[in-house]
Amino acid sequence: MSLRALLLVNRHARQGQARLLEAINHLKKFNFQLIEESTEHPKHLSQVIHKYKYQVDLVIVGGGDGTLNAVVDALVETQLPLGILPLGTANDLARTLGISNSLPEACRTIAEGELRRIDLGWVNGKHFFNVASLGLSVKITRRLTKEFKRRWGIFAYAVTAIQVIWESRPFSAEIHSKDRVFRVKTVQIAVGNGRYYGGGMAIVPDASIDDQRLDLYSLEISHWWEIIPLLPAMRNGRHIHRQNVRALNGQEFEVYTRKPRAINTDGEITTYTPATFRVIPKAVAVLVPPV
Repeated sequence: MSLRALLLVNRHARQGQARLLEAINHLKKFNFQLIEESTEHPKHLSQVIHKYKYQVDLVIVGGGDGTLNAVVDALVETQLPLGILPLGTANDLARTLGISNSLPEACRTIAEGELRRIDLGWVNGKHFFNVASLGLSVKITRRLTKEFKRRWGIFAYAVTAIQVIWESRPFSAEIHSKDRVFRVKTVQIAVGNGRYYGGGMAIVPDASIDDQRLDLYSLEISHWWEIIPLLPAMRNGRHIHRQNVRALNGQEFEVYTRKPRAINTDGEITTYTPATFRVIPKAVAVLVPPV
């Protein structure tokens, strides 16, 4: 039996245009009936999903985490399963789910993998897969151009982060968790749903995308150089054990700042503080490698 699939590819993704035909050929070998759509503006992808929601059995998205963030709300609304072709720079959701960056293997996962229901994060009405954050990450997002990512790949994140850290200044915030309030001076607040973000850094060591919780950390440093010793530990999430890092977990948080601050969801700026963060358990189904 052939499956009808809507194939959405971000041609601006690092490998999007170059590998589109290769992806189509691999998927057709697995007997998929493909409806191919692409757009210059990922924000339009949700409209495309709604247009075809009664004509397809699943949605296959080729791109990076930003492209996936652009379709997540439509996936929740239509409840169509998701297949992932990791064609972006960081591919953090694919990394979290164990999906190979090899295009033939990713296509095989879509054809022969198993459906896994995963949690989503939610902030001010916007869903996210990996992380929502404010502070350093927003400045990195604003400075990280498509051309720079396309040229330097994952190294673009490190170079831009170093530039931003040098200029970082703490800001005041209130974090509300259950019946507790934390008043902090911080350079970064991150709220994670999945495991990886920012090109392979871990939120916390034991984060999982189906543990029905959010993991929050706040980098409460006074001087830019204090973040340098934290960087190696951020690769595996062990920065949360350091003295100047606050770590919390729960199903809901609220964050308030003196003035509205931009919030980055999966690499895209989508909302501002004040912000309410929630976990939405088992919100969407994704095709993952069989166990």
